[in-house]
Amino acid sequence: MTEIKVKICGLSTEETMEAALDAGADMVGLMFFPKSPRHVTLSEACRLADMARGKAEIVAVTVNMDLDGLARINELVAPDWFQFHGQETPEACAAAKVMHVKKVMKAVPVSCKEDLEPALYYSVVADGILFDAKPPKGADLPGGNGVAYDWTLLKDLDLKKPFMLSGGLDPSNVAEAIRLSGVKAVDVSSGVERDKGVKDSDLIRAFLAAAKSA
Repeated sequence: MTEIKVKICGLSTEETMEAALDAGADMVGLMFFPKSPRHVTLSEACRLADMARGKAEIVAVTVNMDLDGLARINELVAPDWFQFHGQETPEACAAAKVMHVKKVMKAVPVSCKEDLEPALYYSVVADGILFDAKPPKGADLPGGNGVAYDWTLLKDLDLKKPFMLSGGLDPSNVAEAIRLSGVKAVDVSSGVERDKGVKDSDLIRAFLAAAKSA
């Protein structure tokens, strides 16, 4: 049986980073998007990345960031992955991958089966795909909105690249989401928060326990 890979995204404090690492997170996401309540400064990100290095893969999450911004994150934070969560094109993903010599994950927003199609184009250049729920109308954030979609859409999907399920997951439903979708990797942000942008260490531990035992 394959153990489920878990990414805890939007970590912004040492306490919650420690909780995620101690509970066995495989990937930890740091958010570089000023509009997000989970946004971290470069100095905060450096500190958190140093805690995680060698224990979990570090993912720098960006939204339509220019190449200069990516270069600064790459130089100072040295993440293992860049996650692109905006309208970045496959060409932009390929350019960032070559320029920064980093693995690239592209978020693809989903609400129906047709929404899976762009993943075929991104999977040619990206090292992984994150299927997230389409944001609600008028939402300021492209992700982390706590919205779910039909998880069965991912059942038997053959992308030739690893992919993760995200969107509306929490400790109470992640095992069911894994069963319905058949995925081998999940991502959570708002589902382990007690307030918007405020991670809860107990919820992080509960989510990891539920996902890992699914």
